[in-house]
Amino acid sequence: MRACGVKKSGFRILGGLFALAVFSVGLYSLPAVRTRLDWRISEWQARIKYALSPPEEVVFIPEKREILLTPLSGPAGLPSDGAHPAASTPMPLDPTPAPEPTIPPAQTATPLPERVQLTGFRHEFQTWNNCGPATLSMALSFWGWQGDQVAAAEYLKPNPRDKNVMPYEMAAYVRDETEFQVTMRVGGDLDILKRFLAAGLPVILEKGLEGPNIEGWMGHYVFVTGYDDAERQFITQDSFLGADVHVGYETLEAFWRAFNFTYLLVYPPEREADVLAILGLQADEAGNAGHALQIASEEIYSLPGRNQFFAWFNRGTNLVALQDYTGAAASYDEAFALYAALPEEARPWRMMWYQTGPYWAYYYTGRYTDVLNLATTTLDAMSEPVLEESYYWRALAREALGDVPGAIEDLQTSLNHHPGFAPSLGQLARLGVEMP
Repeated sequence: MRACGVKKSGFRILGGLFALAVFSVGLYSLPAVRTRLDWRISEWQARIKYALSPPEEVVFIPEKREILLTPLSGPAGLPSDGAHPAASTPMPLDPTPAPEPTIPPAQTATPLPERVQLTGFRHEFQTWNNCGPATLSMALSFWGWQGDQVAAAEYLKPNPRDKNVMPYEMAAYVRDETEFQVTMRVGGDLDILKRFLAAGLPVILEKGLEGPNIEGWMGHYVFVTGYDDAERQFITQDSFLGADVHVGYETLEAFWRAFNFTYLLVYPPEREADVLAILGLQADEAGNAGHALQIASEEIYSLPGRNQFFAWFNRGTNLVALQDYTGAAASYDEAFALYAALPEEARPWRMMWYQTGPYWAYYYTGRYTDVLNLATTTLDAMSEPVLEESYYWRALAREALGDVPGAIEDLQTSLNHHPGFAPSLGQLARLGVEMP
């Protein structure tokens, strides 16, 4: 009888564990529960990985250093050879550019009010790793859009674990999925930001973020809705920190620098003339890149430490936009050399999560090993190696180095992390690989 009792008790325990397992699976399938648990799981994965292999200790050293050929002073120009990438090579910086409108004549700047605070938008706190969709949702809500970050994320982040949404992806969403217009530019400054706000046009900025309870430097988006000259502060809607977060002029500028002073404007079609009037010569994309290049070229001499690293990096990014890949590669070489010399605690080790300019520069100067090594270094240092762009560029480098099977594997991995990623689909089709 006692043995039988043990068996029955054992069966009851096993049955209870099975029921608990079924209940847990069912509970996890609920979106709200899954979102919270995914965030916790990812956080603990990152803590364990980064404790064992601190990412701030990882340094990329280019195998080949370019000699600076582009002058560091004087007006920035287009590349001398005027070369364009072949049609079968990597994705453009913005795969769906809008037709460039006619640039209006320059206008005399009007005095700005001392304070502006726009209203009529809806603040949203981001769900896990969702600042891009949440910030874009806030910007669209200003113009009466009724969606939310969930709707935006379905398009922008088919993989919820995606670490980053690129500005051009956000612009594509506005063009493809809404009735509004969008303009993305670089080389912004505090004056043009205030001019847009004074005209009733709030602005999305891509910037850095760090501080208490934040694990190292990271990229972030904010929605700027006002400013106050007396306090020397901008009023921002931050999906992570909260509504109406006041940020000092100098602080915002310093964090904005990390992303080449990139900004996006979302607006209804009838406001396009106002946007173009404020942009002036910056309405032209090549002129805008040249303007941003001049800013970066000046800042590499005027700024120290990490800010100088950002300036060199920005210089490379703007030269990529102007298709001067040799000059861009040389600028990135300088940036990576400065990065290695920074104190570990100051290194923005997530930088390559958000930007792909070095891949462009090294690939188009034939430095395929540097593309491969940079992508591998970036992926290996991540707690979750889910950057579709890094797999994509490593695939191109592997193919160029003769490793076609490795290239196909990387392209397929990029699609596992970002289903439907058009550049990888295009490359697989060119290689004759059929996707299921």
